[in-house]
Amino acid sequence: IKLSSLEPMKPLLLFTFVSIASFALLQPTGASAAETGKHLFVLSGQSNMQGHRPDEAFTPAVKAALGNDKVIVIQDALGGQPIQRWWKDWKSPEGKKSENTGDLYDRLMAKVMPKIKGQSLNSVTFIWMQGERDAKMRWGEVYHASLKGLYDQLGKDLGRKDINFVIGRLSDFDLKNQRYPHWTMVRKVQVKLAESSTRFSWVNTDDLNDGVNRKGKKIQNDLHYSAEGYKTLGKRFAESALKLIKKNPKSQ
Repeated sequence: IKLSSLEPMKPLLLFTFVSIASFALLQPTGASAAETGKHLFVLSGQSNMQGHRPDEAFTPAVKAALGNDKVIVIQDALGGQPIQRWWKDWKSPEGKKSENTGDLYDRLMAKVMPKIKGQSLNSVTFIWMQGERDAKMRWGEVYHASLKGLYDQLGKDLGRKDINFVIGRLSDFDLKNQRYPHWTMVRKVQVKLAESSTRFSWVNTDDLNDGVNRKGKKIQNDLHYSAEGYKTLGKRFAESALKLIKKNPKSQ
């Protein structure tokens, strides 16, 4: 065969290659091509949620799985705060209410509502990292009702019954309950609630509070997590959230 006889085929081969490449670029990399809505992730809690930076690991992971333009991530957290500042119907074990009940929830929703206005949502996932303060204040006995109440409150305000819920379990900081008397009680409550529904899950943090913190100080079984620990937390949050989204298709 003469080389000259192959020359007329070059334009056709080039056209075919360009067409295939263009088609590949148009395909979604994670979510189904049929999806037109977005996936909302709401992250809140106290200091260990505040120390978690979504852009380090969480947001890149969910965007890689679902698509860059299919994800809305909203975080609002404040260290040292009890769950009563999120759940508006909170009462102490003695049945007493207090001031500032629900004010941080209102602050969180002031961020959420403008971001989702006019958006179609394929899924909503609530990610919660909190409980240290309640364990310290001996409010573990009402933590189950508080946590479930907060979840139901969010569902009502967003008009959904299909919200996924990822709970970061308290670490191994005080397993003897010496400094935070209800530490293990709150841990157990978090796991019990997380295992009560196929839409719930919990994340282990026992190995995240050893190493070096962001100030370069060596820590072991600390109340807060190491620099790498916060990155790992983000990865685990993402993994748990994505599993729930895959397991629980949109129902509303």
